[in-house]
Formats: sequence, structure tokens, C-alpha cells
Amino acid sequence: MKLLSLLDHARYEVLPTEGIEEAVLAHVPTERTVTVTASPRRGLGATLDLTERLAGHGYDVVPHLAARMISGRDELAEICDRLTSHGVRRVFVPGGDAEAAGAYADALALLADLRTLGSPFAEVGITAYPESHPTIHDDLTIQAMWDKRQHATELVSNLTFDPTVLATWLARVRARGVTMPLLLGLPGPVDPARLLAVATRIGVGESTRFLLKHRRTLSRLTTPGGFTGERFLLDCAPALTRPDAAVVGLHVFTFNQVAETEAWRRDLVARLGRTRGAAPPTAAGGPTDMS
Repeated sequence: MKLLSLLDHARYEVLPTEGIEEAVLAHVPTERTVTVTASPRRGLGATLDLTERLAGHGYDVVPHLAARMISGRDELAEICDRLTSHGVRRVFVPGGDAEAAGAYADALALLADLRTLGSPFAEVGITAYPESHPTIHDDLTIQAMWDKRQHATELVSNLTFDPTVLATWLARVRARGVTMPLLLGLPGPVDPARLLAVATRIGVGESTRFLLKHRRTLSRLTTPGGFTGERFLLDCAPALTRPDAAVVGLHVFTFNQVAETEAWRRDLVARLGRTRGAAPPTAAGGPTDMS
């Protein structure tokens, strides 16, 4: 998969907070897919309400149906009817950070009930962890991916800042026979202090330590404009562009900085487009295929 194609197939994750609808409308074109997180503090209603409003504006919207926030099959059926009536055809199903509200202790149980309800969504994404989760053992995340693969259509990876970790993890996933296409999780331009705080909380502690060990990378995070992910993409290019990697796009964690994220994406697409057909330097100084 070429880097330009990945950027063309970038979708933006937003948090259902006040003002985000207006920000998306002002800065994100309707051809860009938007995903809406599920917040235990705000409740799943905030996710569904924003999803419906953005869908009404013409966006392809992917709500996060956090399993532990849904009480059981009856509520899930109501949610499915509500979303499909607004033209929503894709969902993302994490386990979620909340205490279980009812029948669903994990994402697998909800995924199984989606099938029982007739598989109302054409595309169903599940979480993938290139790095260790702070509360779930690696063996469990690996087994869960294997168990959930029969109910899902795509993987969405959590954040990582280490290209070597990503390449090794991706090779192992494919070697285990998990063939679903992958959307690579990537942070958009964001205040570095905010990024590091969120990264530690959601399970990328190894990457935080990686940044502290590699002061040049940390220095880039603290320069004006924050971390854009451009150098990370260039360093990952050999792994991402392998045909067997099946990386089909980017899942960009915007932390609601959608204006900055879309401006960065457009600028990078323009610069990569100008170098198409050439052999520009990689982050390490060697050639790469950026067409």
C-alpha cells in the first residue's frame, strides 16, 4: 500500500464533546470518514447523537460501540435500528474502559450478538494492540484478536510511536493467519504534553519510554506544531507497503484538533504528490516509494 493511498484513506477519530460538530463541519470534507469515540463519562448517548448528526450532514460515520457500556441484546438491537435508520453502515467495537453495564464483559460477546441480530453493519472493526495494554496481558489480546476475527471485517490498531515495534507486530499478526485489512492508528498534530498523557492512559507505555530514550524524537514532539506522524509514516513505509501487510488506511487520533489534522494531511499529500516518480530521501536518508 502506497503512502499517498494511505493518506487518501485516512479517517478521523473525534471525541463527542461540545463544539466538535461545528469543527468537523468547518474543517473536514464530507468524503473523509469520521469515527466517534464512546466516553464512559458522557455515556453512549453522546456518541450516538453525534453520529446521527454527522451522518445527517453527509459524512460516513463510524460510531464506537463500547461493549461494556451496553446492557445486553435488547439495547444493542435498539442501537442497531437507530444507527441503520440514519444510514450508518460501519461500526467499531472495542471492549471499552467502563465497568460492564450488563451482559457484555468484552467485545467478543457483543460481536456474537451482532451476528445473531443479522449482521446489520457491512463493516465491523475491532481493536488491535501493537504494544502491551496497561491492564490486559499480551496473550489475551492476541487470543481475543483470533477469536473475534470471524465476526469482524477490519482491524484498527492502537497508537505506537516505534516503527520497529509496528513492523514486528504486523508480521506476527499475518503469520498467525489474521488476514483482515488494517487501519493504522496514528496521532494527528496535537500538543505533545496532551499526547503523552493520553498515550500512557490508553496503553502505549512502551512508546512513551521509547520517546524518553530517543531524545531527538521527543524534541520533535516539543517543537511548534507538535507531532504530525510524518516521520513515523516514512520510517514505517517498508512495512506498510508490503503487499502481505494489508494496511489499507489510517485511523487518525485527532484529539478533536480536526483543523490541524486535515491541514497536515492535505499538506503531506501535496508534498508527496510533487515527489511522485522521484526517489526522495526517507527519514533515515535512503530511497523509498512514496507514490
